[in-house]
Amino acid sequence: MTGRRPPGTVRIVALASLALVARSACAEEILETSLPPADAQINLPYAFWNETFGFAAGYVFAMNGFPQPQAGMVGSIMAGTEGSVMGFAMGQNIRPLRSLPRLFVDPIFSIGYFDNADVFIDGNPDFPDERAGSNDSDPDNFITGRGRDTFARVRFKYLLPIGTGRERILPAFQFDGGLLVDGANGGDAFNPRKSGLTYVEVMPFFRSQNVENDLVDIDQATNGLELSLFYDNRDIGSNPSRGQSVRLRVARDWGLLDSTDSWTSVGAEADHYVSLGETGRFRQRVLALNAWTSYSPTWSVRPDGRVENRPPAFSGATLGGLWRMRAFPTQRFNDKAGIYYAAELRLIPEWNPMEYWPALQQRVGIQWIQLVPFVEVGRVAPDWEFDELHRDMKWDVGCGLRAWARGLVARVDVAYSDEGFGVQMMVGQPFQF
Repeated sequence: MTGRRPPGTVRIVALASLALVARSACAEEILETSLPPADAQINLPYAFWNETFGFAAGYVFAMNGFPQPQAGMVGSIMAGTEGSVMGFAMGQNIRPLRSLPRLFVDPIFSIGYFDNADVFIDGNPDFPDERAGSNDSDPDNFITGRGRDTFARVRFKYLLPIGTGRERILPAFQFDGGLLVDGANGGDAFNPRKSGLTYVEVMPFFRSQNVENDLVDIDQATNGLELSLFYDNRDIGSNPSRGQSVRLRVARDWGLLDSTDSWTSVGAEADHYVSLGETGRFRQRVLALNAWTSYSPTWSVRPDGRVENRPPAFSGATLGGLWRMRAFPTQRFNDKAGIYYAAELRLIPEWNPMEYWPALQQRVGIQWIQLVPFVEVGRVAPDWEFDELHRDMKWDVGCGLRAWARGLVARVDVAYSDEGFGVQMMVGQPFQF
């Protein structure tokens, strides 16, 4: 959720904590995980404000170890004084078939109605000769209107029997005060054959967005399939302190059903974590680095300026919002190609303020807070050219406050750019969503 200009939708993901109980099965070591029932749930109301929702209230329910010991689920509903409402549900690490213990599924579904949303797509009559979302576009070149946004994706992940995944299908994390002390999935040699988990991923996706006002009525819809190879050599995905991960992906919409257009997008993302050790004031200090790029080879511009075979503004090479360039609203920048870099200094102090509110702490179970100054740079461009993508880059600086609450990382990031401030509220660390 952005505080400056709200996105057309809000996507929340829970990174479930997997811990502590092991058993053997399937003729190989399969480490099952679970949490005690009293520590496995978050069941809380919450409140927030932004321009789309106004003053809003919501309710979140999250459960680790359901519907299977290694799985997790989260759901939320929210409504605001501006007439906007939204609901979502998500699951992670669900095993659909007992006969395929290496196959996991991560589904996400959301649906919302927004009464006063800003969307960076063409159609603003004040900017007839400028494409909304381009790197040099005016920050006021967007459409404000009411509309709906429906999103769904189901990621099927198959763990290859190499590296850590050769002997261990599920994690065996052991924690002390919310920090990993044993059972790391990776973080040793950057070699898929020796360390880390390697997944082949297939992800069907669908999204439909409508925005209308007195002047325009615009629909964007897409459905297709994404294929990716994900090498996760981090010690733990939810809050890494060392290691790295790399994802290579290609997505295709064939223009079937109600899709707006056919398109192809390719991309890559890499992150790296360096432990800086602990001090008398900090339990953990980690330097987190991230790089991402995306390109659409099918994108073409007709002589009249119309763009064909392009991903919708909310897909492909897009910057702004919850994950990249957090001072900017969602899909503020979108084009044929894009690049992005980020650095975060994640600091967990010895001090935990929740110790002074035992009644609240009993409900939320916060074991640490994290202070995170960060900097981001990136830009979009009409083609993937190294020199152009690294010229006139957009930037922002910010600071985040994050907390480990019963296996979930909750975060609030505040960032500043030359276009103003942005406030992002989310569950999960920002890299490799």
